[in-house]
Amino acid sequence: MRRFALGYEYFARIILMLMVGQAAFIVHTVMGLVVGGFFPSIAALYTTFRTWLIDVDDRSWSVSRTWVTFHRAWKAELGPANLFGWPQFVVWALLIWDYYLVNWNDMGSIGYAVSGLLLLVNVLYGLFVLVSWAVRANFDEKPMWVVRSSISMVIARPLCSVMIIALLLITAWAYSTWPGLGVALGLTVPVFAVMMAIYSYGRLPGMDVHVLEPVEEKRKKRAQDRAERAEERAERRNR
Repeated sequence: MRRFALGYEYFARIILMLMVGQAAFIVHTVMGLVVGGFFPSIAALYTTFRTWLIDVDDRSWSVSRTWVTFHRAWKAELGPANLFGWPQFVVWALLIWDYYLVNWNDMGSIGYAVSGLLLLVNVLYGLFVLVSWAVRANFDEKPMWVVRSSISMVIARPLCSVMIIALLLITAWAYSTWPGLGVALGLTVPVFAVMMAIYSYGRLPGMDVHVLEPVEEKRKKRAQDRAERAEERAERRNR
């Protein structure tokens, strides 16, 4: 029962963090007059969730801690995030426009092939964009380094890419089934899902679950705790 209570509290705190993150995202995007505040807010979300993930010893974040972490990241990203985000947006908008034109104009049999190719390019580019913000939040490197590393990661970590797509599809299904979730949580769940997938399967230095939360050590600790409890029970019986 105690384990269930702790698990429930842990899950509830994650939901609270996501809701605070969504509120902070909206407020700070408006503070930047939308055009100047959107991409810094995206970067701040990634930074906030990265900070939470690597804080293995204390993930019971309060409302104020989530907000302060977001706000500090947003201020630091006002310039850099816009320089990084707007070129990505322009390229993606052009790709989506090309896909739209191909689908809504009769190009014969070749149109189906081009449409399928453009769909694949859009999916891969979307993966690259999502991963690039996580890589950028984890490393203090120049944009071109982030771009190269993100492309390599999408290709070299296929399981991570598949998990990102799967989690985003689940999120889309949940939002379409329960629209209230989308209103309350917005972009925080997709970004959090991306960060969780990369944390678990991306093998990023400094943000790798296998290093920060090694399973073997957890097993040894649990076994040690069980042994200590058994010894305590034996001592009480002997008394």
